[in-house]
Amino acid sequence: MTITQIIEIPASRRITLEVPPQIPLGRVILSYTPEIPAENCTVCAKHCDPETGELRFNAETIAGMQEVNNMLAGKIPNTLKKFNSLEEMLEDLDSDD
Repeated sequence: MTITQIIEIPASRRITLEVPPQIPLGRVILSYTPEIPAENCTVCAKHCDPETGELRFNAETIAGMQEVNNMLAGKIPNTLKKFNSLEEMLEDLDSDD
């Protein structure tokens, strides 16, 4: 399970976290990723309408993004695979299934 939440880092650089009840007890990975404004993102800029600023993708990309969103929301079974290493992923790619 992954929960993403955008927060504003205050000048004190201190934050207090309240863990949602759906997160099981135990170890978790907490990562900080600076938000990149769409105008500075080369991927977004490449797929951004220069007049409206709206992102535009082909139908296959939109369908893939919607499928992942549906999996994360629990609307369809999660068929995503998770790997602990690059080697593990490459082994899976080489297998016949």
